[in-house]
Amino acid sequence: MSLKQQLVRDSDDADSDNENGSSRLEYSVRIPADDEEQDRQENGPTFTVRQRKKKGQSPYESLDYDVCENVLWQQEHRKIVPRFTVRKDFSRWIISMQIGIWTALVACAINIVIDEVSRLKYGFLKRAVDENVLGGDLAIPYLWWVLLNVVPVLIGATLVAYVEPVAAGSGIPQVKCYLNGVKVPRIVRIKTLAVKAVGVVTSVIGGLAGGKEGPMIHSGAVIAAGISQGKSTTLQKDMKVFQYFRDDHEKRDFVVGGAAAGVAAAFGAPIGGILFSLEEAASFWNQSLIWRTFFASIISSFTLNVVLSAYHGLSSFRYRGLFNLGEFKPLPFEYYELPIFMLMGVLGGVSGAIWNSVNTRINLFRARFVKYRWAKVMEAAFVAIIGATAACAMAYSLNDCRPLGNDPTETPVQLFCEDNEYNAAAALWFQTPEATVKALFHDPPGSHTILTLAVFVLIYYPLSCITYGLSVSLGIFIPTLLVGAAWGRLFASFVVLAFPASSVFMNPGKYALIGAAAQLGGIVRMTLSLSVILLETTGNIAFVLPIIITLMSAKWSGDYFNEGIYDTQIRTSKVPMLPWHVESRLENELAENIMNAPVVCVRKLEKVNYIIDILKNTTHNGFPVIESDENDTREDGKLIGLILRSQLVVILKRSMYVETERHWRDLVTIEQFRKEYPRYPTIDDLRISEDKTLKNYTVDMSTFMNPSPYSVNPDTSVPRLFQLFRAVGLRHLVVVTQENRVRGIITRKDFLKDD
Repeated sequence: MSLKQQLVRDSDDADSDNENGSSRLEYSVRIPADDEEQDRQENGPTFTVRQRKKKGQSPYESLDYDVCENVLWQQEHRKIVPRFTVRKDFSRWIISMQIGIWTALVACAINIVIDEVSRLKYGFLKRAVDENVLGGDLAIPYLWWVLLNVVPVLIGATLVAYVEPVAAGSGIPQVKCYLNGVKVPRIVRIKTLAVKAVGVVTSVIGGLAGGKEGPMIHSGAVIAAGISQGKSTTLQKDMKVFQYFRDDHEKRDFVVGGAAAGVAAAFGAPIGGILFSLEEAASFWNQSLIWRTFFASIISSFTLNVVLSAYHGLSSFRYRGLFNLGEFKPLPFEYYELPIFMLMGVLGGVSGAIWNSVNTRINLFRARFVKYRWAKVMEAAFVAIIGATAACAMAYSLNDCRPLGNDPTETPVQLFCEDNEYNAAAALWFQTPEATVKALFHDPPGSHTILTLAVFVLIYYPLSCITYGLSVSLGIFIPTLLVGAAWGRLFASFVVLAFPASSVFMNPGKYALIGAAAQLGGIVRMTLSLSVILLETTGNIAFVLPIIITLMSAKWSGDYFNEGIYDTQIRTSKVPMLPWHVESRLENELAENIMNAPVVCVRKLEKVNYIIDILKNTTHNGFPVIESDENDTREDGKLIGLILRSQLVVILKRSMYVETERHWRDLVTIEQFRKEYPRYPTIDDLRISEDKTLKNYTVDMSTFMNPSPYSVNPDTSVPRLFQLFRAVGLRHLVVVTQENRVRGIITRKDFLKDD
């Protein structure tokens, strides 16, 4: 067997072992025994891949949204025929359809499990209360309630804390960072999806103040990332399809569609899904991406509608999303009510700002003192106990009796009420939070006393605040809407009590909707997308003006005090996410004032020992490639390209040296780099033999580098640089002189404050 054949065979065998999960893989050239030293000099050093060690490295890096148009990329594109281009575009639409279908099916599975188990749970608790209330022993139902809350929460919190911590919360801030260009570790892995789905089910069943709608956005993003790549690195399974979509640029576009499909599945709002991705998530758009995102959202909403309508036995497709508010009657309003809506928006903005501030301080306390995994699990269980205790205390102490038939609750609890009556205070707790929101929107006037609503708000507001941030998978939309709907209905009751004539237009359901919009807008600070989501969910196009006025008032008043909860979480996590506008302190600065200098550069023909040295002793992810000056130094070279750390490691891993060029030149393609995506090996993964001849090997960068990197001169204004990063999605921007000599380099972290 020839040396060339041995090289190819060894590389293929190593790839096969890598897919099968071998922890120790060899990438080497087998050296014939008869002329070992000569072949070692000719073929290069031996590498073995070992387990990753990432200590000391920043957990957040930028994504490479800018396409690297190197020689390998150009060779591939020269071979592309029109038929392949059509097939590739068609594949994008097929993937978008699959994203919509699978996101909806995951949402349906989560919803059905929660509905069935919750029905059993609250039915059992109702029977426990009915059986023990006559004997006056209400401690037994309370203990059962605590047990039925704690057990599911322990399961979900354990999964999040010990299996996949990134699955905690709703996942919206992480998806937002990813689409902004920040690589959040493990954010779109299938293991994250599995933990997220199970965690949401157990958390909602466990009675925590949260919902399943927010996590659906994260779930859709994970599904999109997995389907579009045609492989799973977690399962170590490669389907050998969609290889041409294996880069950050293509993957990002599909994740945008997945996030929008998640919104569509959660709220039955396909247009709201697109606007959510545009307003809160993605910072890079084009027309074709909008169409594919809209298509994925429609497919997701339609699939969920079909499945859940059949599950609920509906004769028509009326179950549009997980957050189904039922059929709203027309909501007429008078123009003199608009100031009232504006006032409620201001109240929602102020209460949302207080909620965000308190929640941020609680989470900072958690980050400092609740560090151990077992402590995080115990904290979640403790909050579940608090929730059960508060619910029992409110249900047992308030005797808010109402006639049966006025409340759509499936588990009306009689407690201390007369026959044919139920306790309205208990009804708020003996069902899922989504059902309670629906009840507050649709219950007729007089269904709850002022005291019941006031006590519920005073309990659920702080309860939702301490819940968001636990080591569980939960969203913030439902508890926020629930608090807002309760105080909105309470607001209407107070107005009617003070001005009896206002009962003509003070419909409690209408003001519950306004209160929910005000509270949600005051916490998340979304306007356009949230308006459309609420509009599509309620189906009342004529009510769009009050909703918009309320949301704008909530955002403006809340922004006076602090940022929205998602932006606050991102900032406190120190994620290098670019805002919409450059900071005021940088508006008059120039590139030379924020650039990093001196720059670690590599020459077009570079020695392997130098490459290994810079990879081991620096954390940079991009290196300008230069033409050396007359003295053959790197300090004053002219820029001719840019090469990434991941590319250099793959080059070393596969021994692509000038000295062995005749063995790999005709075989190397861009697929060999895509095969490593997205988990590129690091220099620490490669065990390099201590070969004295290592310094004699050379790498020719011209084949692998990006020959046309973005560059600016030192006098370029920072706002102009910022727009380049936002619009193009840059990771590196090289600063050069008029003679094209490298003077500095800029990354997204240079636009942010040093904390």
